[in-house]
Amino acid sequence: MTIEPARKSRRVEALHDRAMDDLRYIRKTMERAGAFTAVSGWGQVLAGSAALAAGLIASQQTTTEGWLATWLTAAAVAFAISALTSQRKARAAGESLFSAPGRKFLLSFVPAMVVGALLTVFFYRAGLTAGLPGTWLLVYGTAVVAGGAFSVRVVPVMGVCFMAMGAVALFSSPGWADLFMALGFGGLHILFGLIIARGYGG
Repeated sequence: MTIEPARKSRRVEALHDRAMDDLRYIRKTMERAGAFTAVSGWGQVLAGSAALAAGLIASQQTTTEGWLATWLTAAAVAFAISALTSQRKARAAGESLFSAPGRKFLLSFVPAMVVGALLTVFFYRAGLTAGLPGTWLLVYGTAVVAGGAFSVRVVPVMGVCFMAMGAVALFSSPGWADLFMALGFGGLHILFGLIIARGYGG
């Protein structure tokens, strides 16, 4: 008489465990579908390495134009690296950079970058280039925080670190500009790139 209830109990427990496993799988799938996961950690490491090289080259420039050209070139190289490596990561995962989460990421990231470009032109024309390093770090950090709202959690944290670095740089001596740029665009990209690469699939 006690065997049948025991069997039923085991069946109920098995069904419960299976249902919980299914719910966990569904939740993870929905979270993945709702987040932009194609940010390439290794791409960030490469971009950071380019920024470290740019910091060394920029510190040896004798003109404002040469300094500005060095950092703008480094920014273009970093953008190309990030775009190519993110595309490769998305393709490997069978996803698209322009999926719904990807579009949300870009639509949140791009406006702040446009503001940064306009401020760069304004500061250069006004002879206020000393304020550019802090402004660049702040604007980039803001863009990363905004876009990171649609990505994995570590991305907005990286953005906040850029903003903090930019705030310090903005009110520091101009002589420290290249150091802050190297620490920010170089060091932070490498650090968080490694975190993303190891924890989020490359």
